[in-house]
Amino acid sequence: MSTREVLQLLDEKKLLTLKVRFTEMQPADIAALFSDIIDNNLAPHNSLIILYRILPKETAAESFTYMDSEIQEVLINAFTDKELQDVLDELYIDDTVDMIEEMPANVVSKILSHVDRSTRSQINDLLQYPKDSAGSIMTTEFVYFKVGSEVRECFERIRSVGIMKETVYTCYVTDCRRLVGVVTVLELLMADPETLVEDIADTNFISVNTSDDKESVAKTLSKYDLHAIPVCDNEKRIVGIVTFDDALDVLEEENTEDFAKMAAISPIEDSYFKTSVWRHAASRLPWLLFLMLSATLTGFVTNKFEVLTASVPVLISLMPMIMGTAGNSGSQSSTLIIRGMAVDEIHLKDFLKVLWKEIRVAVLCSVCLAVVNGLRIYFFEKDGLLITLAVSFSIIGVVILAKVVGSMLPMLAKRIKLDPAIMATPMISTILDTCSLLIYFTVATIILNNYL
Repeated sequence: MSTREVLQLLDEKKLLTLKVRFTEMQPADIAALFSDIIDNNLAPHNSLIILYRILPKETAAESFTYMDSEIQEVLINAFTDKELQDVLDELYIDDTVDMIEEMPANVVSKILSHVDRSTRSQINDLLQYPKDSAGSIMTTEFVYFKVGSEVRECFERIRSVGIMKETVYTCYVTDCRRLVGVVTVLELLMADPETLVEDIADTNFISVNTSDDKESVAKTLSKYDLHAIPVCDNEKRIVGIVTFDDALDVLEEENTEDFAKMAAISPIEDSYFKTSVWRHAASRLPWLLFLMLSATLTGFVTNKFEVLTASVPVLISLMPMIMGTAGNSGSQSSTLIIRGMAVDEIHLKDFLKVLWKEIRVAVLCSVCLAVVNGLRIYFFEKDGLLITLAVSFSIIGVVILAKVVGSMLPMLAKRIKLDPAIMATPMISTILDTCSLLIYFTVATIILNNYL
């Protein structure tokens, strides 16, 4: 059902029809519909509240979890105590924490006043973890069994508490809260009811610490194809789990941040349309200023070789091609290296291996480019043999330098604890513009010295 249809039915007061149509939609699609209404100012806030109250109870609570914080805030402020309680009852602890972090203080107070003391304590504990740590994205709602439990008892526990847990497929075996094994429901189903759970649990499990970086945790989940990964404290006691859906959110967030940095933009947490023009400009302007001022070095290089360009004007017309080739070559290498480090394929210890490989690639690429461009200049531009040689040798030097710089700078950035993504196309191109002109004019001076 489209947004226009929903608003039309609402205007016509066909609420029963709307309710029936909503039952045919997925909660995520309903949340997207609400976002479309508020993002494009298609209806006032009170229309959102009416639409939400039309939703079936279970659908309403689940749809709420998919909504943006702005919509959630509007709805919470309008909720009755019962409506808010119904939503909170459907939310997992980690989702509640994520919501609270986006809300103003008055809304947070309203939310916390509707949760019990135990839940409030868990929320406060999760809020204390650093923002980028595993502890900040984990949920404390998982199924665990004590050592000595029989399989039959494990199923009884799953039936009694499983409905409130984020996942029951992967369960954990503990001894005084210390994690000693991991067991799946499938393994429990295949085992004899009288078997002790520790006898079938996998003791060679993967776990992370609460202080581990959340991006690293997400990559670990992806690497080992896990549905969930246990999070332990410094004493190896399990305090929570990170599920694959939370890991996907982390990877999406990190990828968005990397894309922004690769485009020389300061990362913005809000969506494109929800970010004001002023905020967009503020995120882009510092990088543009830095790159613009850095590019003035290109002018200094050109001025230094003013006598050469005045004597051989054709060199000026070939400058854009030299700089463009350098920027493109460097960007290819930097993109591959940044991506390789992001997926843990390339590490700092591979510095020399990467350097050697890029040099060989650069030689092959540069020779091919030099030959093709040399033939073009000599036969079609009719600029003479010396000009052709100067440009061809310049291209070889420029491409080799560009690929070396493009591959090494992201690794050097990582080495000094910077995000490799900042060494992407804008930065690489700015650096290589100056370096490529230095090589170009130096080679041209050497080759054309007698000609001048």
